[in-house]
Amino acid sequence: MSEITLYHYYRSTCSWRVRWALHYKGIEFTPVAVNLLKGEQKQDSYAQLNPMSYVPSLSIDGETYSESMAILEWLEEIHPEPKLLPQDPPSRMRVRQLYQIIASGTQPMQNLAAQKYFSGDKSKQWEYARHWISKGFNAYEALLQQTKGSFSFGESLTLADICLIPQCYNALRFGLEIDQFPLIFDVYKRCLNLEHYQKSLPEKYQ
Repeated sequence: MSEITLYHYYRSTCSWRVRWALHYKGIEFTPVAVNLLKGEQKQDSYAQLNPMSYVPSLSIDGETYSESMAILEWLEEIHPEPKLLPQDPPSRMRVRQLYQIIASGTQPMQNLAAQKYFSGDKSKQWEYARHWISKGFNAYEALLQQTKGSFSFGESLTLADICLIPQCYNALRFGLEIDQFPLIFDVYKRCLNLEHYQKSLPEKYQ
């Protein structure tokens, strides 16, 4: 069995995606906190692991990898059960379309570094974050009209949900009411009581 270490920040949604997937697949890992507010991600020791100085990073038997979606795809390839991607290519494409709305089109625009670069004024930072989250959620909500079952795609948890629900947490933290997106809100409520979701919560890793 591989030794897996997750370098993460408890409130980072990218870190949360990976924590949740690891718990969902029943993979044991050692968490190592990287405090973004203290700038620990910029220290040489961490930058050597991840040249972008972002979280998460995943160390597997001493080899370290970064980028949450690359890590999640690797987990799906190496530990395919329980699945987080459907079997057939068209369905996989739909799930990837959904998660990329969050992972590429929403989260990077409202992360801590982007907010600080945009403005030193916290109220403006939060307004900026709400703008990009709303834009992403509007697109996601529209696609859910075609794909939603109990979860974002059909009746099983997928990588789309793994990306969406931590982003819902961020939306609420920045003062964006998510019940204005009823399909997203329904998926969000369904995930709240899942055992593997509960194990991955930020407060469990503070």
